[in-house]
Amino acid sequence: MDWVKKYDAIAKELGLSSAADRAATILLDSLIKGVSLDSLRILLGGKKVIVFGDGPSLRDAVSYVKEKKFHEDYVYVVADSAVSAFMEAEVLPDVLVTDLDGRLMDVLEANWRGSLTVVHAHGDNISLLEEVVPRLHDVVGSTQVEPLGAVHNFGGFTDGDRCVFLVVYFKASEIWLAGMDFDTASLSGGDSTLKEKKLKIGKRLIEELKDETDIPIKKLKLN
Repeated sequence: MDWVKKYDAIAKELGLSSAADRAATILLDSLIKGVSLDSLRILLGGKKVIVFGDGPSLRDAVSYVKEKKFHEDYVYVVADSAVSAFMEAEVLPDVLVTDLDGRLMDVLEANWRGSLTVVHAHGDNISLLEEVVPRLHDVVGSTQVEPLGAVHNFGGFTDGDRCVFLVVYFKASEIWLAGMDFDTASLSGGDSTLKEKKLKIGKRLIEELKDETDIPIKKLKLN
């Protein structure tokens, strides 16, 4: 997938500023020392991974995997706001992917307790980067434009599909999706029309990624 062209099209569709994204990338690079990507390679490479999004089915999914003790065999990669359900269930994600628009105390708690945290920079979260990133440990930076220094472009646009792109990038053996309810509204608030557009884009990106990778990507069944 040519991510640069893909993102250019998304930015035009949604009226996003690539210049603001680049400014956020420069800022994030200045705020983090940069964790070696070896940490993510070790966590994800060749592993069975469950990606959790913040959809309406999330809490059922968290309860299910906790009851079945899936964490003994699967790596948990959690998208932003979904971390709150994990903190409530007292389950620590292995990887948290966030642009910092989730509940910040839950993001901070997961990070402080050991979740490897991938912080995403874009034009709408510059003030949050300045406020929150200095309080985090062991941060990997990500961007949706050109990478810079300790800030990488793994692909992906919404919180959920960005997780999937990350896991594919580090060559997991299989990927299961939970709480990724692209056809329904997210649990968290915001502009519903814009959110619907983003959900459609995220769903489309994952479908395209399925066609381009040999890694199986399937929905986790709760039964």
